[in-house]
Amino acid sequence: MTNQQKTKKIEKKTSKKEQIPKKSTSNNKLEEQIIQKDFETLKTEYNDIKETLQRLQAEFTNYRKRNEEDQKRFILMSNIELLKKLLPVMDNFEIALKAKTKGEDFVKGMEMIYTQLKEILGDEGLMPINASGKFDPQLHEAVLTEESELEPNHIIQELQKGYKINDRVIRHSKVKISKKIGGN
Repeated sequence: MTNQQKTKKIEKKTSKKEQIPKKSTSNNKLEEQIIQKDFETLKTEYNDIKETLQRLQAEFTNYRKRNEEDQKRFILMSNIELLKKLLPVMDNFEIALKAKTKGEDFVKGMEMIYTQLKEILGDEGLMPINASGKFDPQLHEAVLTEESELEPNHIIQELQKGYKINDRVIRHSKVKISKKIGGN
């Protein structure tokens, strides 16, 4: 190979090398434009998602506040309805207390008021707990024990009535229970 041929071969290689950077530079610019466009698209999507999330968070906060207010209003209305039912009982107590000097009328009045109150509370779902038979710690509270010939943990006496609503105990019955004679 002559020097002239070698020179031409080197020029060809050099020109190819020079072309590659030119192509890569234009490719790099194109890639940068695509990346910039993708970045702008992603940034816009991110901002949209962020705004949506903030709006949903605000809506949920408002919903929670409205729900709490609705619950308070519901409880208040329930209490008002119960109190309206109890007002006649209060009126009857006042009448009975004015008639307390008449003895028998007073006792009859108190019995009528007790019956009326018991019916109102029963209508609201309040049920007394049975305090006889075997002691049940889910329903009863043993406050006293007494030696007895009955089997241990048998209810001897109810000291204070217990109540439940829909199988939920709101006050345990306070009871006296039996224990073995000579036992601890």
